[in-house]
Amino acid sequence: MYCGSSSGKSPVYEEAAVELGKVLAKKKYGVVYGGSTQGLMGKVADAALSEGGEVIGVMPKHLMDKEKLHTTLTELYIVDSMHTRKKKMSDLADAFVALPGGCGTLDEYFEAFTWAQIGIHQKPVILYNVNGFYDALIQHFEKMMAEGFLREHQHHLFKTAATLEELLALLEP
Repeated sequence: MYCGSSSGKSPVYEEAAVELGKVLAKKKYGVVYGGSTQGLMGKVADAALSEGGEVIGVMPKHLMDKEKLHTTLTELYIVDSMHTRKKKMSDLADAFVALPGGCGTLDEYFEAFTWAQIGIHQKPVILYNVNGFYDALIQHFEKMMAEGFLREHQHHLFKTAATLEELLALLEP
């Protein structure tokens, strides 16, 4: 799960994070995320935990002072760098979902997407387009496809969901 360490300005983002965390736990999907109590990250984790879900956090040492470390997770990994965090999260995850967030969220999303492109993994990489948050990025992906910068045989890798139902359908094996 990639998402903001802040909650954004609209309550719709927190509501979506809470709903997603609860539904994932009820469906017995574990959550792997950045390990913070802050922002959308904390909302997803707390919601999943409230429903008895498994929640695994992965936090780099250097962020422990900036982001409040979640101490009631199922499992927590403290790692030495962001690179190690991204690799560990990738190893633990069966799919990647990007809720709204900032540059860190996009960095993690694009790395997971690129890894799918070059065959490092075959896991779904999904933009959860809550409240149209990713509309401009979706338009840019369409431009990359139209202009030939995303190869035709890779178009299927680009997955978006505007609703929780669409997201869950993309997670189904």
